[in-house]
Formats: sequence, C-alpha cells, structure tokens
Amino acid sequence: MRHAVVIGATGQIGRAAVDVLARDGWAVTAASLGGGRDESWPGDVRAVRLDRADDTALAAVVGDGCDVVVDIVAYGAEHGRQLTSLADRVGSAVVISSVSVYEDDKGRGFDTQSEPDGFPEYPVPIPESQRTVRPGDATYSTGKVALERELLAVGDQLPTTLLRAGAIHGPYCRSPRELYVVKRNLDGRRRRILAFGGTSRFHPASVHNIAELIRLAAARPGSRVLNACDPDAPTVAEIAAAIDAVMGVETEDVLVDGAPPAPTVGDTPWSVPLPVICDMTAAERELGYRPVVRYAETLPETVAWIERQLAGQGWREAYPKMAEAYGELFDYAAEDAWLAS
Repeated sequence: MRHAVVIGATGQIGRAAVDVLARDGWAVTAASLGGGRDESWPGDVRAVRLDRADDTALAAVVGDGCDVVVDIVAYGAEHGRQLTSLADRVGSAVVISSVSVYEDDKGRGFDTQSEPDGFPEYPVPIPESQRTVRPGDATYSTGKVALERELLAVGDQLPTTLLRAGAIHGPYCRSPRELYVVKRNLDGRRRRILAFGGTSRFHPASVHNIAELIRLAAARPGSRVLNACDPDAPTVAEIAAAIDAVMGVETEDVLVDGAPPAPTVGDTPWSVPLPVICDMTAAERELGYRPVVRYAETLPETVAWIERQLAGQGWREAYPKMAEAYGELFDYAAEDAWLAS
C-alpha cells in the first residue's frame, strides 16, 4: 500500500487532504502539533504529534520511508532544506505555496498593494510562468518563494509539486473571508457597502479542490509549479449574494465607484482594484485535474461552520488571526455615518 505523510493534518487543507488520500487507497500518517484527528477520516488513518520545527521528530515520522510527503504548513528556505534532507527516504512531495508569490511586470505584488499605485496589474489569467518576488524572509510572499526555490533546485532527487493556492475557503479556516458577509447578515445589516462597484475578483480556492490536486499530484510525481484555484472567480457582489441565498436573507448592495470611501467602509477581504485570477490549464494538462466543487456549492458548509464558531462569542475571540490581519471589519457606526452623508 502506498504511504503518505501529511504535515499540518488538522488544518483546513490538511483535514480534506488526509480524507481524500485515505479514501483513495493510501495508508496515511496524519501529523499535526496536537496529534488530533478528524471524525470524518477513515479509522485506519494514523494520527501522530509533530512539531514542524523539529528535524529529528519529522525524520522519525517519515521513518524508513514513504511514497509522498504532503506539507501544508511549509514556509521559508529552512523548511525546504528540511524536506530535501529526507530525499533518500521520500518518493515525492506535494507542498502548498501561494498566489501571493506573483509580481507584475513593474515589480508590484501583494507586498506593495498598500503603497500609492502599488497594487499589481497581473495578466488575466495569471500563468505559472508569471514572474515572482525575490526569495527572502522579509514577508510571507518572499518566504514562500524561498521555499519553492529550495525544493525545485533538487529536481528529481525529490520531485515536488508546488501548489500556489488562491483565496482558500472552507471549514476550519482561521480567517474566513465569508465572515464579512455572514456576521452582517446575523446582525441584521440589510445594506452592504461594496467598494470598486462590487466587481472585485480575487480567485477563491476550495479546500476540496486543493485536496483533489494533492491526490492527483501524489499519484503523478513531478517537479512542477501549479496554480490551485476554483473553476470560477466570482465578483465580491456575486459572492455576497450567494451567501445571502444560503442564509435566506435579502440585502441591498450600495456600490461605490473606486476605492473604499473610508478606511473601514466598503473594504471587504476580497476588495481589490484589479482582478487576481489564476490560469488552471496547466493543472488540467499535467494532472488531468477537474474541479470537484464550485464556489457556491461549498457555501452551506462554510456558512454553517462560521455560525457555529460565532455562537456564544465575539468574532475577535472566534477568529483572532483574522482580527489581527484585517483590523476592524465591522465598523457599523462608520458605515451608518457614511450612508447618512
């Protein structure tokens, strides 16, 4: 039986990846910091504790060897070297990267978007051949590029598929963009302000589609980089309307031409002045990839998960990472003041 080791198994991508691989006939070792398991996993999945930073512990989990290591949490050159040091015991690897590694032809990327004229103007769609930021340890994006470079440099010594994921969505997400709409609906807000005319498009990536890409890449080892996104890239207005439909509410969108009219007004987690849409044809060509879900189909489970997390606690307590990353997402007083003006 083929053996897979999944690092970061109890995160949002890891849970789905373990489940898909186990049901596809793999013997799966699910490694995470807490050593927990998901109730949906088949009973023969082996769950183990693993401190990702401990080289000796990782080597022990790999043991005498495995056919594939799936690394959901790898980041930076150090983790890349950690994986390549095990090349003699690992058949191949599948590692999660990010679309944030891309920069446009003027050197603008996710790290420059807050600067004047700093938002990148990517081709539509973005191919994997698009240039990336320089590797380093200064930001999330540069760290992911450093990781990619380390793994690609060894080539067939450790064939690695790097999956550049888009705006990840699904249960267990620590920063679900859908929270922006779900909480407003729960709070009875029936007017929703959307910057850029509600037309912003930031390519989503379902955990189920990413898990399918992992399954295919594990079965077809190679040294490659592939985008990992959904088949569709709906606008923010379309996303909000789809969430409304799931929750059974009607909301009026107040559309603003251009940028948010105030720092905490109309600026959703999807709001971008220019589209970020990835080309998925390489994954289709190289892996035979076909998406297993579309964005709207996943919303019922996403909305239900967010509602459960919010039950009995504030959103900052439920989602501290999101509060840290986005700041004030629910400044209703500022919204009402702007609407009144």
